[in-house]
Amino acid sequence: MKQHHYLITCFPLQGHINPTLQLAKNLAALGATVTFSTAASVLESLQPAPDGLSYASFSDENFSLTAAYLANLRKNGPQNLTKIIQKSLNDGRPVTCLVYSLLIPWASTVARDMHVPSAFLAIQCAAAFAIYSRFFGGGGVESDGGGIDSSVCVKIQDLPTFSSCDLPTFVLPENAINPVMGPMMIEHMKELETLPKPLVLLNTFQELEQEAIEELESKLNVLAIGPLIATSYSCGEENYMEWLDSKPKKSVVYVAFGSLMVINKEQKVEILHGLLRSKRPFLWVVRSSDTKDKDEDEDEGMTKLVEEEMKNCDGMIVAWCSQMEVLSHKSIGCFVTHCGWNSTLEGLVCGVPMIGCPHISDQTTNAMLVEKVWGNGVRARANGEVVLNREELRECLDVVMGEGERGEEIRKNALMLRGMAMEAVKDGGSSYNNLRKIMLE
Repeated sequence: MKQHHYLITCFPLQGHINPTLQLAKNLAALGATVTFSTAASVLESLQPAPDGLSYASFSDENFSLTAAYLANLRKNGPQNLTKIIQKSLNDGRPVTCLVYSLLIPWASTVARDMHVPSAFLAIQCAAAFAIYSRFFGGGGVESDGGGIDSSVCVKIQDLPTFSSCDLPTFVLPENAINPVMGPMMIEHMKELETLPKPLVLLNTFQELEQEAIEELESKLNVLAIGPLIATSYSCGEENYMEWLDSKPKKSVVYVAFGSLMVINKEQKVEILHGLLRSKRPFLWVVRSSDTKDKDEDEDEGMTKLVEEEMKNCDGMIVAWCSQMEVLSHKSIGCFVTHCGWNSTLEGLVCGVPMIGCPHISDQTTNAMLVEKVWGNGVRARANGEVVLNREELRECLDVVMGEGERGEEIRKNALMLRGMAMEAVKDGGSSYNNLRKIMLE
């Protein structure tokens, strides 16, 4: 087997770091030499690297999700990444493959200029990537980054039709992040087209997304190597685990909307009252930054409302928790989620039924798959700018956690998918075998 040295690099967002770092650890565990590269501020917060894995920074600038940061990263990132590759060569351990992910398409150019093979790690679902390929790749729908017509529907083999509300939001003209993400995805696709048979690694598994993977295989060399999820986790400082231990099996509603989604006051009120109406115990993650309300009086009023309502309910609100630790707990019966791909996979791997409350990006596509393809949850219907109103949340909880036939089917599907995911990553499974294939190339 060839002795590989993988340089794996990603944009310094938590949703990008988690799967990318896990891939680095998986390859190191198989015996490869791996260098994981992202912003210095991220690397400083990581635990010491295990054997076979080292860290290297391509940016010392303080991270911010702004156009200025992206511009500076595009300007300085290639030079720094080139230095990392050159240093590895000088040290006698040349990089044999550069793996890069979303928002840093310039990494592919660096690899080409340095004569290093590259692979793109698609950290969203295969269906979303197939949609991007259809609209932003060669031979697809013409687009200048301004988005496609909002009436367009997409059909992928035997999957249900993706209507406009199921497509990743940034391909639609009215979406706010379109001016950044649209052109960025076009650039990613054009970079892939410069290679004869580009390698794309998918954070999914064959048995979960067979149809979308088959469509991609017609034009790309794709390998499903997921789910890329941390196999270990640490307990937080909150006493939520002790609280969960006191609850009956599959009785608790877990609510969390990821590291980026902002929850304003009105949305908080609706979610709180929806949970109260359900009369089920709940664990709700509300980050300290989860507000658009700058008025301190409004924030104080919201705090008082929550404190008053919480006196008469069986619920717990925390600022942070170890999500995989919570989802793995026997008391969790439902996951109310924004349907980011990492969270979707984590819920799936833990066998927890989901209520999808998508907001932006690929979340809408993931929620559609959960409800209409995999059947391990339902999609909550939004009401204007509110993620979901109180009655919609209560009704969804009654479906997913109730005694009805649909709830039983959802829970059965959730457990089946958990088993499929476990089979894919174990020795001899489809994702494990695909990872081994990479090592042999």
